[in-house]
Amino acid sequence: QLQLVESGGGLVQPGGSLRLSCAASGFTMDYYAIGWFRQAPGKEREGVSCSSSDGNTFYADSVKGRFTISRDNAKNTVYLEMNSLKPEDTAVYYCAADPGVYSGRYYFIYGMEYWGKGTLVTVKG
Repeated sequence: QLQLVESGGGLVQPGGSLRLSCAASGFTMDYYAIGWFRQAPGKEREGVSCSSSDGNTFYADSVKGRFTISRDNAKNTVYLEMNSLKPEDTAVYYCAADPGVYSGRYYFIYGMEYWGKGTLVTVKG
């Protein structure tokens, strides 16, 4: 019923850019916090960016200044624009949503209620 479908992953060169999309269905994204998380091979899942329903955004220090999260309410879609990509950014990227009103830092620690299946981003020369 409630679904999140990521797209836009692929292979890019270091220093390149990529835009991920997350299409939501079964709910209105406007009233949910939306987050991007990632999990690299052999590592724990980590928060990348979060957009709360009140418009606040939060970024991991590792991506701050390089990644931008945004929403398109008309399309019920959230994006993650990634610039200046590094090999360390290689991971499966997951879109997530939560109806709560917590801070981005909270979601980074505890995760979110609903998850997509992920899209693979590989940064390699």
